[in-house]
Formats: sequence, structure tokens, C-alpha cells
Amino acid sequence: MTYDTQSNREWWAQRWVDVLESFGWVRRLARARNYAREGNVLKIEFQGAKVSALVQGTAPEPYKVSLSLDPFDDEQWQYVTESMAERAIFSAKLLAGEMPQNIEEVFTANGLSLFPLTKFDIHSKCSCPDPANPCKHIGAVYYLLGDRFSDDPFVLFQLRGRTKDQIMTALRQLRSSHAEAIDAPEVTEAEPEIDRFWQYDQQLEPSLVVITPPPTSETVLDVLGAIPLKPEAGGSTTGGGHLTEYLQSIYTQVSQQAVMTAMTAGHREE
Repeated sequence: MTYDTQSNREWWAQRWVDVLESFGWVRRLARARNYAREGNVLKIEFQGAKVSALVQGTAPEPYKVSLSLDPFDDEQWQYVTESMAERAIFSAKLLAGEMPQNIEEVFTANGLSLFPLTKFDIHSKCSCPDPANPCKHIGAVYYLLGDRFSDDPFVLFQLRGRTKDQIMTALRQLRSSHAEAIDAPEVTEAEPEIDRFWQYDQQLEPSLVVITPPPTSETVLDVLGAIPLKPEAGGSTTGGGHLTEYLQSIYTQVSQQAVMTAMTAGHREE
């Protein structure tokens, strides 16, 4: 297993690497990158929220590395998934295998951090004799995890205590419940009165009826904007302008005729 050093890795994988390198382990991580590039990480396995790996060092037998982050509890994950469900783009992105660009905001809003905030948020051990932590074997696993995150963003969620299936199931249930709440009609005792709300059986007083032209000359054409016609031969788009002017003249004539008809009918009734 070798480390992907390409600069086009997914943003969340790069964010993981940037966070680790911000902790100041410059020399150790430089050696760890070489180990990762040279394929010294022989195996990475996930056991729930924990990572186990075998890294080949100078000894004949590979060293055993374990790594974990502090998982979020059920209540914390409930808050996070509810926040995700409120924004449909998150569900769509995650279903497509992408990490939403502003996903960290969801965790921050609930007092959490998806990525480690300090080096003490990462719990790691190695069977090598080097007392430093991270040693180059642990560091190599850090970098290979970044590649795993790039391939599957849900691996990062798994380190925080939730698998892909758990997250997507919770999101679907919350989205479904939200949709049902919106679609369900609200039934009240006053509903039977709606049919008679606008009913008025008495004769209107003619002096109360005032017929006036519309306050502005704006029509639906002004609201919709330019008509998207294909350019004519030679690249001219004047045809759309002529058609708009013609339709506007029709709207004006119809509006004037409607006012005249209404006024004439009103005079007859008087």
C-alpha cells in the first residue's frame, strides 16, 4: 500500500493531512511520508471505530499499529444527523460519495469537531521500540488513512462512531418524517366554514364598485424577461425583441378592452 502524493486528492483527505501536519511533527512526519510512499504499510483494518495496521520497519517482523479518535455518543450523533437532514444537499452529496464542502459546520454547530482539534484527540500505539508518538510507523498510517478518506468519506465518520449504513438510514428516516409532516393536511374544526367564507348574498351598492386601470403597465412578459429564441442566420437576435414588442401591444389592448367592458357593464347595472 503506497501513499498518494498527488495534489488532486479530495479536499477532506487533504484537510486530514493538513490538520496532522499542523501539530508540529515536521521531522517525524517527513520520515512517515517516505514510509507511506515506499509501501511499508502492509495492511489496514477497521474494527468498529478503531484502526489496526501492520507497518514494515527495520525489524524482520512488521510492527503493529493501532489508532482511534474519540467517538461521538448516540445523543451527539442524533444532533448531527438532524442538522444534516435539514439540508438536502448534504444527503445528496453523501449518497454520491462526496463530502459536502461545509460539512464541518454541522459538527461545529453542535459543539463537536469532525477532524482532530489537537494531537491529544488522536489515540495511537505502536509495537516498535521508539518512545516517540507518533513514530514513523504511526505517521505512515496517518497518511494512508487520508487516501482511504479520499476513496470513501464515510471512513472518517466511522472513526467517530458511525458507519455509512447507520448515517444514511438515519438521514432517510429523518427526511421521510420531515416530508410527511409537510404533506399532511392540517384538519381543524373550522374547516367546514371555508366554503362560505367568501360568500355574500346581498346586492352590492354600485357606488362602492370602482373600476380602474392597472397601476402600472408591467405585464407578465416584463416579469419573465427576454424570450430565449435561437439566433437567426448571421447571429442576429432581433427576432426575440420584435416578438416581445408585439406581445406587449396585445397585452395592452386586452387590458384596455377589459377595463372598457367592465365599465360599460357597470353603467348598464346602474
